[in-house]
Amino acid sequence: MAATGPESGPQLVLSDDEWRRRLSPQEFAVLRRAGTERPFTGEYTNTKAEGVYQCRACGAELFRSSEKFESHCGWPSFFDPADSDAVILRTDDSLGMRRVEVLCANCHSHLGHVFEGEGYPTPTDQRYCINSISLRLVPAEA
Repeated sequence: MAATGPESGPQLVLSDDEWRRRLSPQEFAVLRRAGTERPFTGEYTNTKAEGVYQCRACGAELFRSSEKFESHCGWPSFFDPADSDAVILRTDDSLGMRRVEVLCANCHSHLGHVFEGEGYPTPTDQRYCINSISLRLVPAEA
């Protein structure tokens, strides 16, 4: 699968040293090195709060709470990004399997993976399985 999303490069380009200064070691491991947090440990796994989920690295709007659903997979799940240009999808053949990696279109940070055809009752039949540590929830104003 070819990458989808904006064809231009990232809008925010920093060196590894600059990213390390901005991010905690755990954030750096996931966002910049495509790591994965342990299932059922992330702060947004079971969050029901209304708001916008931004990229923790750059602040770009990625997902909205209205597209979040309970998949019981251990990570926050969304059925669609806030905007089709908010993320880039890229083939990931690591771990001996073919998956589709989800990256922030603004800074190319690793967010998680997207899966299709799992039978969840969502409008898109997709599950964007996203690491909580890749996100920051900005609560809706009351």
